[in-house]
Amino acid sequence: MTVFQALVLGVVQGLGEFLPISSSAHLVLAPWALGWTDPGLTFDVALHIGTLFAVVAFFWRDWVGLIKEAAKGRTTHEALLFWYLVIATIPGAAAGYLLEEQAETVFRAPILIGSMLIIMGIILYWVDKRMSKRKDIRSISFMDSLLIGISQAFAIIPGVSRSGVTMTAGRALGLTREAAARFSFLLSTPIVVGAGAVKLKDISIADVNTAFITGVVTSAIIGFLSIGFLLRYLTRRSFAVFVWYRFALGLAVIGLALFRG
Repeated sequence: MTVFQALVLGVVQGLGEFLPISSSAHLVLAPWALGWTDPGLTFDVALHIGTLFAVVAFFWRDWVGLIKEAAKGRTTHEALLFWYLVIATIPGAAAGYLLEEQAETVFRAPILIGSMLIIMGIILYWVDKRMSKRKDIRSISFMDSLLIGISQAFAIIPGVSRSGVTMTAGRALGLTREAAARFSFLLSTPIVVGAGAVKLKDISIADVNTAFITGVVTSAIIGFLSIGFLLRYLTRRSFAVFVWYRFALGLAVIGLALFRG
């Protein structure tokens, strides 16, 4: 793993983790398309640490408020939202635990990834176009959070996109684009923490080198900027640009896979 490769993959992770384009798909496809060796578990941990820094830095005030209200045993919006996020985390965590082996093998086939990029793009486009703005984040219910959490389980397949599928579910349940994105980002915090913690035990201090640090810093900076960009963007625009990107990338991946045989 060179520093340049770490920089490129850090940018890919920072963009893909929070934009609805699938970071896991891009992290599988970039080395495959460019002929690089698999970056391995150690660098995967670096990228997760970086995006964890990004989401915590952006939403730390929100999380402090949510935790304080929940700890007081209140039934305020903030306290309920905390518990809704806990509930919504469970399906995705269970899927990651039960399907970890498949996620590292059969789910990484380029044609499957390309197909999922396109299919989820179609679903996102259809839902976003049909659903008018109705609910903000303060209106999320227990059932909303549970359904969004269940949808997150499908993100174990590269190409689906954790942020993409949870935002799509949020929109289908009547959330505004900005509310769906904000809930998705808050929901990403425990998932990213869990993914990093599970893998962190398998690396040592000797694995921390210049490429590792480059991956952490790059994914953290780009991830932070991506969150802010998308929240602002969705107050004025639709998901269409991301849908077209998914179509183009999915077709390119399928075409390249067929060409290579």
